[in-house]
Amino acid sequence: MSYGQREMGVAGPAADGQKPRLLEQVRRRLRAKHYSLRTEQAYVGWIRRFILANGKRHPRQLGAAEVETFLSALANEHAVAAGTQNQALAALLFLYREVLGDELPWLENLTRAKRPQRLPVVLSVEETRTLLACMDGRAWLVASLLYGTGMRLMECLRLRVKDVDFTRGEITVRDGKGGKDRRTVLPRSLAEPLQREVERALLLHRRDVAQGHGHAWLPHALERKYPNANREPGWQYVFPSHHLAVDPRSGVQRRHHFGEAVLSRALKTARTRAQLLKPVTAHTFRHSFATHLIEAGYDIRTVQELLGHKDVATT
Repeated sequence: MSYGQREMGVAGPAADGQKPRLLEQVRRRLRAKHYSLRTEQAYVGWIRRFILANGKRHPRQLGAAEVETFLSALANEHAVAAGTQNQALAALLFLYREVLGDELPWLENLTRAKRPQRLPVVLSVEETRTLLACMDGRAWLVASLLYGTGMRLMECLRLRVKDVDFTRGEITVRDGKGGKDRRTVLPRSLAEPLQREVERALLLHRRDVAQGHGHAWLPHALERKYPNANREPGWQYVFPSHHLAVDPRSGVQRRHHFGEAVLSRALKTARTRAQLLKPVTAHTFRHSFATHLIEAGYDIRTVQELLGHKDVATT
Protein backbone atom coordinates (compact mmCIF):
# COMPACT_ATOMS: atom_id res chain seq x y z
CA MET A 1 0.00 0.00 0.00
CA SER A 2 1.45 3.39 -0.99
CA TYR A 3 1.89 6.37 1.30
CA GLY A 4 -1.03 8.02 -0.48
CA GLN A 5 -3.35 5.21 0.55
CA ARG A 6 -1.85 4.59 3.95
CA GLU A 7 -1.24 8.14 5.20
CA MET A 8 -3.71 10.28 3.27
CA GLY A 9 -6.65 8.37 4.66
CA VAL A 10 -8.12 6.92 1.45
CA ALA A 11 -7.96 3.40 2.85
CA GLY A 12 -10.35 4.08 5.71
CA PRO A 13 -9.79 5.05 9.37
CA ALA A 14 -6.76 3.93 11.31
CA ALA A 15 -7.09 0.72 13.27
CA ASP A 16 -7.38 0.81 17.06
CA GLY A 17 -4.06 1.55 18.72
CA GLN A 18 -2.53 3.03 15.58
CA LYS A 19 -1.63 6.68 15.16
CA PRO A 20 -4.26 8.50 13.05
CA ARG A 21 -3.29 9.07 9.44
CA LEU A 22 -2.04 12.49 8.47
CA LEU A 23 -5.23 13.93 6.99
CA GLU A 24 -7.21 12.60 9.94
CA GLN A 25 -4.76 14.39 12.25
CA VAL A 26 -5.36 17.56 10.23
CA ARG A 27 -9.14 17.17 10.56
CA ARG A 28 -8.94 16.58 14.31
CA ARG A 29 -6.74 19.62 14.83
CA LEU A 30 -9.02 21.82 12.72
CA ARG A 31 -12.03 20.69 14.72
CA ALA A 32 -10.21 21.21 18.02
CA LYS A 33 -9.58 24.82 16.97
CA HIS A 34 -13.23 25.22 15.86
CA TYR A 35 -12.61 25.77 12.16
CA SER A 36 -15.71 25.57 9.98
CA LEU A 37 -16.52 22.50 7.89
CA ARG A 38 -15.98 24.49 4.69
CA THR A 39 -12.49 25.54 5.85
CA GLU A 40 -11.74 21.96 6.89
CA GLN A 41 -12.68 20.64 3.46
CA ALA A 42 -10.64 23.34 1.72
CA TYR A 43 -7.52 22.82 3.86
CA VAL A 44 -7.60 19.04 3.56
CA GLY A 45 -8.01 19.40 -0.19
CA TRP A 46 -4.97 21.66 -0.52
CA ILE A 47 -2.82 19.45 1.70
CA ARG A 48 -3.77 16.38 -0.34
CA ARG A 49 -2.96 18.27 -3.56
CA PHE A 50 0.42 19.36 -2.14
CA ILE A 51 1.31 15.77 -1.24
CA LEU A 52 0.32 14.44 -4.66
CA ALA A 53 2.31 17.21 -6.39
CA ASN A 54 5.41 15.98 -4.54
CA GLY A 55 5.16 12.32 -5.48
CA LYS A 56 3.20 11.35 -2.34
CA ARG A 57 6.18 12.05 -0.11
CA HIS A 58 5.41 12.73 3.53
CA PRO A 59 5.35 16.48 4.34
CA ARG A 60 8.03 15.89 7.01
CA GLN A 61 10.38 15.10 4.11
CA LEU A 62 9.43 18.39 2.46
CA GLY A 63 9.93 21.98 3.50
CA ALA A 64 9.89 25.62 2.52
CA ALA A 65 11.40 24.97 -0.93
CA GLU A 66 8.65 22.53 -1.90
CA VAL A 67 5.99 24.81 -0.47
CA GLU A 68 7.37 27.74 -2.48
CA THR A 69 7.47 25.65 -5.66
CA PHE A 70 3.91 24.42 -5.16
CA LEU A 71 2.46 27.85 -4.42
CA SER A 72 4.41 29.55 -7.20
CA ALA A 73 3.11 26.96 -9.66
CA LEU A 74 -0.43 27.88 -8.68
CA ALA A 75 0.29 31.47 -9.72
CA ASN A 76 2.49 30.84 -12.75
CA GLU A 77 1.04 27.69 -14.32
CA HIS A 78 -2.54 27.64 -13.09
CA ALA A 79 -3.10 31.43 -12.89
CA VAL A 80 -5.15 31.18 -9.71
CA ALA A 81 -6.52 34.24 -7.96
CA ALA A 82 -4.58 35.76 -5.07
CA GLY A 83 -7.23 34.64 -2.61
CA THR A 84 -6.95 31.05 -3.82
CA GLN A 85 -3.17 31.06 -3.43
CA ASN A 86 -3.49 32.58 0.05
CA GLN A 87 -5.91 29.84 1.06
CA ALA A 88 -3.47 27.17 -0.10
CA LEU A 89 -0.68 28.90 1.82
CA ALA A 90 -2.83 29.05 4.96
CA ALA A 91 -3.59 25.33 4.65
CA LEU A 92 0.09 24.38 4.38
CA LEU A 93 1.11 26.69 7.22
CA PHE A 94 -1.57 25.07 9.36
CA LEU A 95 -0.24 21.63 8.45
CA TYR A 96 3.33 22.43 9.44
CA ARG A 97 2.62 24.60 12.48
CA GLU A 98 -0.38 22.92 14.05
CA VAL A 99 -0.01 19.28 13.02
CA LEU A 100 3.69 18.64 12.39
CA GLY A 101 4.99 21.24 14.86
CA ASP A 102 7.44 22.62 12.31
CA GLU A 103 7.65 26.39 11.76
CA LEU A 104 8.41 27.12 8.12
CA PRO A 105 10.94 29.91 7.48
CA TRP A 106 9.70 32.97 5.63
CA LEU A 107 8.91 32.10 2.04
CA GLU A 108 11.14 34.66 0.33
CA ASN A 109 11.12 33.14 -3.16
CA LEU A 110 7.37 32.69 -3.42
CA THR A 111 5.76 34.11 -6.56
CA ARG A 112 2.60 35.83 -5.39
CA ALA A 113 -0.56 35.84 -7.47
CA LYS A 114 -1.47 39.43 -8.25
CA ARG A 115 -4.53 40.74 -6.45
CA PRO A 116 -6.39 42.98 -8.92
CA GLN A 117 -7.87 46.23 -7.67
CA ARG A 118 -11.53 45.89 -8.56
CA LEU A 119 -14.53 47.89 -7.50
CA PRO A 120 -17.44 45.85 -6.13
CA VAL A 121 -20.59 45.48 -8.21
CA VAL A 122 -23.34 47.70 -6.80
CA LEU A 123 -26.93 47.72 -7.99
CA SER A 124 -29.00 50.89 -8.03
CA VAL A 125 -32.12 51.01 -5.89
CA GLU A 126 -34.27 50.54 -8.99
CA GLU A 127 -32.15 47.62 -10.23
CA THR A 128 -32.43 45.97 -6.82
CA ARG A 129 -36.21 46.33 -6.80
CA THR A 130 -36.46 44.95 -10.31
CA LEU A 131 -34.26 41.97 -9.49
CA LEU A 132 -36.16 41.10 -6.30
CA ALA A 133 -39.46 41.46 -8.15
CA CYS A 134 -38.31 38.62 -10.42
CA MET A 135 -37.86 36.29 -7.44
CA ASP A 136 -40.33 34.54 -5.18
CA GLY A 137 -40.59 32.12 -2.28
CA ARG A 138 -37.74 31.41 0.08
CA ALA A 139 -35.09 32.59 -2.39
CA TRP A 140 -36.78 36.00 -2.54
CA LEU A 141 -36.85 36.25 1.26
CA VAL A 142 -33.17 35.30 1.62
CA ALA A 143 -32.13 37.79 -1.08
CA SER A 144 -34.30 40.50 0.48
CA LEU A 145 -32.69 39.88 3.88
CA LEU A 146 -29.22 40.11 2.38
CA TYR A 147 -30.10 43.49 0.93
CA GLY A 148 -32.09 44.73 3.92
CA THR A 149 -29.64 43.67 6.64
CA GLY A 150 -26.20 43.60 5.00
CA MET A 151 -25.58 40.05 6.18
CA ARG A 152 -23.19 37.74 4.38
CA LEU A 153 -24.82 34.77 2.67
CA MET A 154 -23.76 32.12 5.19
CA GLU A 155 -24.66 34.40 8.10
CA CYS A 156 -28.19 34.54 6.72
CA LEU A 157 -28.50 30.83 5.93
CA ARG A 158 -27.19 29.89 9.40
CA LEU A 159 -29.61 32.20 11.17
CA ARG A 160 -31.28 30.57 14.20
CA VAL A 161 -34.83 31.22 15.40
CA LYS A 162 -33.62 32.62 18.75
CA ASP A 163 -31.53 35.30 17.01
CA VAL A 164 -34.48 37.06 15.35
CA ASP A 165 -36.04 39.70 17.60
CA PHE A 166 -39.30 40.81 16.01
CA THR A 167 -40.15 43.12 18.94
CA ARG A 168 -36.95 45.16 18.67
CA GLY A 169 -36.65 44.78 14.91
CA GLU A 170 -33.17 43.29 15.20
CA ILE A 171 -31.21 40.28 14.01
CA THR A 172 -28.22 39.01 15.95
CA VAL A 173 -25.49 37.60 13.75
CA ARG A 174 -23.61 34.88 15.62
CA ASP A 175 -20.02 33.87 14.94
CA GLY A 176 -19.63 36.09 11.90
CA LYS A 177 -16.39 36.61 10.04
CA GLY A 178 -13.57 36.69 12.57
CA GLY A 179 -15.73 34.83 15.11
CA LYS A 180 -17.57 38.02 16.12
CA ASP A 181 -21.21 38.58 17.03
CA ARG A 182 -23.07 41.72 15.99
CA ARG A 183 -26.57 43.13 15.61
CA THR A 184 -28.15 44.43 12.45
CA VAL A 185 -31.54 45.82 11.51
CA LEU A 186 -34.61 43.79 10.55
CA PRO A 187 -36.56 45.82 7.96
CA ARG A 188 -40.22 46.21 8.89
CA SER A 189 -41.28 45.14 5.40
CA LEU A 190 -39.64 41.75 5.95
CA ALA A 191 -40.91 41.11 9.50
CA GLU A 192 -44.17 39.44 8.46
CA PRO A 193 -42.75 37.10 5.76
CA LEU A 194 -39.86 36.21 8.08
CA GLN A 195 -42.34 35.44 10.88
CA ARG A 196 -44.16 33.05 8.54
CA GLU A 197 -40.82 31.41 7.65
CA VAL A 198 -40.05 30.93 11.35
CA GLU A 199 -43.47 29.35 11.90
CA ARG A 200 -42.86 26.94 9.00
CA ALA A 201 -39.44 26.07 10.40
CA LEU A 202 -40.87 25.29 13.84
CA LEU A 203 -43.66 23.20 12.33
CA LEU A 204 -41.10 21.19 10.40
CA HIS A 205 -39.05 20.82 13.59
CA ARG A 206 -42.02 19.39 15.47
CA ARG A 207 -42.51 16.82 12.71
CA ASP A 208 -38.83 15.89 12.84
CA VAL A 209 -38.98 15.42 16.62
CA ALA A 210 -42.04 13.20 16.27
CA GLN A 211 -40.04 11.03 13.86
CA GLY A 212 -37.01 10.79 16.14
CA HIS A 213 -34.96 13.59 14.56
CA GLY A 214 -34.93 17.34 15.21
CA HIS A 215 -31.37 17.60 16.57
CA ALA A 216 -29.84 20.81 15.23
CA TRP A 217 -26.08 21.16 14.91
CA LEU A 218 -24.63 23.24 17.75
CA PRO A 219 -21.32 25.11 17.46
CA HIS A 220 -18.17 24.09 19.34
CA ALA A 221 -18.74 22.36 22.69
CA LEU A 222 -22.31 23.58 23.28
CA GLU A 223 -23.74 20.17 22.45
CA ARG A 224 -21.79 18.62 25.33
CA LYS A 225 -22.46 21.52 27.69
CA TYR A 226 -26.19 21.65 26.91
CA PRO A 227 -27.08 18.12 25.69
CA ASN A 228 -30.78 18.90 25.16
CA ALA A 229 -30.42 22.34 23.58
CA ASN A 230 -30.18 20.97 20.04
CA ARG A 231 -33.86 20.01 20.14
CA GLU A 232 -35.05 23.36 21.47
CA PRO A 233 -37.05 25.49 19.00
CA GLY A 234 -34.75 28.50 19.40
CA TRP A 235 -31.73 26.62 18.07
CA GLN A 236 -33.41 25.54 14.84
CA TYR A 237 -32.46 27.16 11.54
CA VAL A 238 -34.82 29.83 10.23
CA PHE A 239 -34.20 28.45 6.72
CA PRO A 240 -34.04 24.66 7.15
CA SER A 241 -33.28 22.34 4.28
CA HIS A 242 -36.12 20.41 2.69
CA HIS A 243 -34.32 17.14 3.35
CA LEU A 244 -32.51 15.37 6.17
CA ALA A 245 -28.84 14.60 5.62
CA VAL A 246 -26.02 12.83 7.41
CA ASP A 247 -23.68 15.20 9.27
CA PRO A 248 -20.21 14.52 7.75
CA ARG A 249 -18.50 15.04 11.12
CA SER A 250 -20.74 13.23 13.59
CA GLY A 251 -22.54 10.81 11.28
CA VAL A 252 -25.87 11.93 12.80
CA GLN A 253 -28.81 12.36 10.46
CA ARG A 254 -30.13 15.89 10.88
CA ARG A 255 -31.69 18.78 9.01
CA HIS A 256 -29.14 21.33 7.83
CA HIS A 257 -29.89 24.80 6.50
CA PHE A 258 -31.05 25.97 3.08
CA GLY A 259 -28.42 25.40 0.38
CA GLU A 260 -26.52 28.32 -1.11
CA ALA A 261 -26.57 26.73 -4.57
CA VAL A 262 -30.37 27.05 -4.64
CA LEU A 263 -30.12 30.80 -4.14
CA SER A 264 -27.37 31.07 -6.73
CA ARG A 265 -29.59 29.44 -9.36
CA ALA A 266 -32.53 31.65 -8.39
CA LEU A 267 -30.38 34.78 -8.74
CA LYS A 268 -29.16 33.71 -12.14
CA THR A 269 -32.73 33.18 -13.35
CA ALA A 270 -33.92 36.48 -11.84
CA ARG A 271 -31.03 38.41 -13.42
CA THR A 272 -32.00 37.05 -16.83
CA ARG A 273 -35.66 37.94 -16.33
CA ALA A 274 -34.75 41.44 -15.10
CA GLN A 275 -32.44 41.87 -18.13
CA LEU A 276 -29.61 43.14 -15.94
CA LEU A 277 -26.22 43.36 -17.59
CA LYS A 278 -24.29 43.57 -14.30
CA PRO A 279 -23.05 40.31 -12.75
CA VAL A 280 -25.02 39.53 -9.60
CA THR A 281 -24.08 37.30 -6.67
CA ALA A 282 -25.38 37.08 -3.13
CA HIS A 283 -22.57 39.39 -2.00
CA THR A 284 -23.76 42.07 -4.42
CA PHE A 285 -26.68 42.75 -2.06
CA ARG A 286 -24.26 43.43 0.80
CA HIS A 287 -22.33 45.97 -1.27
CA SER A 288 -25.59 47.57 -2.41
CA PHE A 289 -26.89 47.72 1.18
CA ALA A 290 -23.81 49.64 2.34
CA THR A 291 -23.72 51.95 -0.67
CA HIS A 292 -27.40 52.87 -0.46
CA LEU A 293 -27.15 53.63 3.27
CA ILE A 294 -24.20 55.96 2.70
CA GLU A 295 -25.98 57.62 -0.23
CA ALA A 296 -28.99 58.13 2.05
CA GLY A 297 -26.82 60.04 4.53
CA TYR A 298 -26.05 57.41 7.16
CA ASP A 299 -22.80 57.77 9.07
CA ILE A 300 -20.08 55.47 7.75
CA ARG A 301 -19.32 54.26 11.30
CA THR A 302 -22.90 53.05 11.62
CA VAL A 303 -22.61 51.22 8.32
CA GLN A 304 -19.30 49.72 9.49
CA GLU A 305 -20.98 48.31 12.62
CA LEU A 306 -23.90 46.90 10.67
CA LEU A 307 -21.52 45.17 8.25
CA GLY A 308 -19.28 43.88 11.04
CA HIS A 309 -16.11 45.36 9.58
CA LYS A 310 -13.14 45.73 11.90
CA ASP A 311 -11.62 48.58 9.91
CA VAL A 312 -13.59 51.47 8.42
CA ALA A 313 -11.22 51.33 5.42
CA THR A 314 -12.77 47.98 4.51
CA THR A 315 -16.20 49.60 4.51
